[in-house]
Amino acid sequence: MTETRARPVPAATGRPWWATALLGAGVIALCYGFARYAYGLFVPRFTEAFALGPVAVGVLGGLSTTGYVLGLLAAPLLSARSARGSTVAAGLAATAGLLAMALAPGVAVFAAGIVVAGSGAGLASPGVAQLVVETVGRADRGRAQTWANTGTGAGLALTASAPLLPGDWRPVWLGFALLAAATTAVTAWLLRRAGTGPDPGVAGPAGPPAAGRAGGTGALLLGAALLGAVSAPYWTFSTTRLAEAGVGPLVATAAWGAIGLVGLLGGAAGRAVERHGLRAVGLVVWTAWSAGIALLALPAPGVAGALVSAGLFGTGYMALTGLCILWAARLFPASPARGVTRAFLALGVGQTAAAPLAGALAGQIGLGATFAVTGAAGLLAWTQLHPRLAPPAD
Repeated sequence: MTETRARPVPAATGRPWWATALLGAGVIALCYGFARYAYGLFVPRFTEAFALGPVAVGVLGGLSTTGYVLGLLAAPLLSARSARGSTVAAGLAATAGLLAMALAPGVAVFAAGIVVAGSGAGLASPGVAQLVVETVGRADRGRAQTWANTGTGAGLALTASAPLLPGDWRPVWLGFALLAAATTAVTAWLLRRAGTGPDPGVAGPAGPPAAGRAGGTGALLLGAALLGAVSAPYWTFSTTRLAEAGVGPLVATAAWGAIGLVGLLGGAAGRAVERHGLRAVGLVVWTAWSAGIALLALPAPGVAGALVSAGLFGTGYMALTGLCILWAARLFPASPARGVTRAFLALGVGQTAAAPLAGALAGQIGLGATFAVTGAAGLLAWTQLHPRLAPPAD
C-alpha cells in the first residue's frame, strides 16, 4: 500500500510532469505578463488616450490589484470544484478583460476591463497549483509547481518590447486579447483530452497546521508579505531609477525583458528544494535577490549593473514565489489552492502597503538610498532560521 501511494505517476493522467508545468506556465504567462503587469508599460499611452492625471493613473493601477484580490478570494472554491475549470476560468477572465480594454470607448469600460483582467491572475496561481496536485505524482510536484510559476517571467519577456511598437496601443492590446483567447482555447482542449482527478498519494483533506508549529500558516503569511513588500519598490520604481542614473530607454526595456527571460531560471528552485530543503534554498535565493535589488543603489549602475540587477531580481522573484507555492502545498497537501490563496493575498498586501511607503521614502532620501534600504530589508528573511518562522522540513 505504501509503495502504491508513493508512486510518482498520477492516477488520472499519463502525461509527464513537464506537460502540466508547460500548460500551467502558459496560463500564468497570459494572466500575469499580459493581463496584470503589461498595464504599467503602457501608462504613458493610456494617459494620453484617456486624458488621465496622476491620481487617475494610480486609481486604475489599484483596480488591477482589486481584481486580483477578487480572483484570489474566488479561487479556492472554484479550484475545489474543478482545478481544470478554475484554470480555464483564469484564461477566460484575462481574455475578456484585455478585450474590454482594447475596445473601451471610455475610461469607465477600460477600468472595468482592468478589474476583470486582474481577476484572471488571482484565479491562475491557485488553480494551477491545484491542477499540479491532481495530475502530477508526488515525486515531481515541486518541479512542476516552480516551473509553471515561471510563466510570469515568460509573459514579462514577451511584453517587454511592446511599448516600443509605433502607432496606437489598441491594436497591440487587441493582439494580446487574441493571443489570450488562443492560449485559453488550447488549454481547455488539452485539459479536456487528458482529464483530471485526485492523485492516490493524497489521502484526504488536510486541515490547517497546528498553531505555533514550525512552518505554520502564520510563518508562510509573514514570508509572503515580506516578499511583496521588498518587491514593490522594484516593480514600481526600477525604471525611474535607471532613467535617473542615466540609463536610456532601450536599456531599461532590455532590463525589463531580462526580469522575464532570466527569471525563467527560477524554475530550477523546485529541483534544488528536493535536494537541499525549502529553508536552505530560500535563504540563498533571498540573499542573492536582495543583492540584485541593492545594485540599483549604486550611483551609476550602468548597462551591466542594470541587466545584472534585473536578472537577479527576476530569477529571485520567480523562485521565491515558487517556494511560497511549495510551502503552501506542504501545509495543505490535498487543497494547495487554499494555501496559495492565503500566501498570495499576503504578498499582495505587502506590495500594496510598501509601494507608497517606498515613494515617501524616496522623496526624503532619494531613489538610490531607497533601493539600499529595500535590499537590506530583504535580509530579514534570515529570521527563518528560527524554527517558528521556518518552512516545513519536509
